[in-house]
Amino acid sequence: RECEVQGLDDVVGLLKKGEANRSVGQTDMNEHSSRSHMVLTVFVKAKNLDTGIQAFGKMHLIDLAGSERVGRSGAEGTSLRF
Repeated sequence: RECEVQGLDDVVGLLKKGEANRSVGQTDMNEHSSRSHMVLTVFVKAKNLDTGIQAFGKMHLIDLAGSERVGRSGAEGTSLRF
């Protein structure tokens, strides 16, 4: 889902909302193992007010779900689903 933001407070609010929707479970290897991925794509548009020149950029921040080795993690049942 794409959301337009005007500043850091907007970004932090969206990150908190995404974090609240993530699935987390404990394994033998990691007490707070994430069971879901998160992808944040940031598009930046800037304009030099003196010259009128515009610049654009895009950055992807990706947090993959826990990648512990299943055999050693002790995870069972629904905690193994991705």
